[in-house]
Amino acid sequence: MNMKKMSIAKVIAISIILSLLLAGCGKSTDELDAYKSNMESFFNTISELNTKMNTIDATSENANATLLQYLDEMNAAFQTMASYEIPEEFSSIESLASESAEYMDKAVSTYHLAYDGVYDESSEDLAIQYYQRANSRVQYMIQIFHGEVPSGEGVSVITEDTYHLESIDPSGSSSK
Repeated sequence: MNMKKMSIAKVIAISIILSLLLAGCGKSTDELDAYKSNMESFFNTISELNTKMNTIDATSENANATLLQYLDEMNAAFQTMASYEIPEEFSSIESLASESAEYMDKAVSTYHLAYDGVYDESSEDLAIQYYQRANSRVQYMIQIFHGEVPSGEGVSVITEDTYHLESIDPSGSSSK
């Protein structure tokens, strides 16, 4: 092969490699943008449902049914959120997303035990604890989305780089 053909082949090869790399970057950016958009929608949905729940007239005859309906909608939103493919840039929230969805599912099923039929105070107390755990994890996720380092009681964070935050429990073993 002569030098001119080798130069043309190199230019073509470099062009193909650059095209593939740029196409891959675009895909990653699109996935990241889609994930951010999905999460913002999730955060907005949760906020709207929270507002609706706080405006329920507790003396209303259908207060419990209305609350359970909103909680069911919230649980569906949490389950959808947990199913999103998490891009590498937010890999640190993977366990937070799945844990929050699990806690919300437990909260809602326990709220149903508390309010469907005869009121059960112990189920309500347990449901409140699950609900608080789910929401505390969402608050940590919001902090991470805003570029903040999560803080709170029992939270320790090891920052490996700007986009990767890993929480550890007080005993020192890491949880991802």
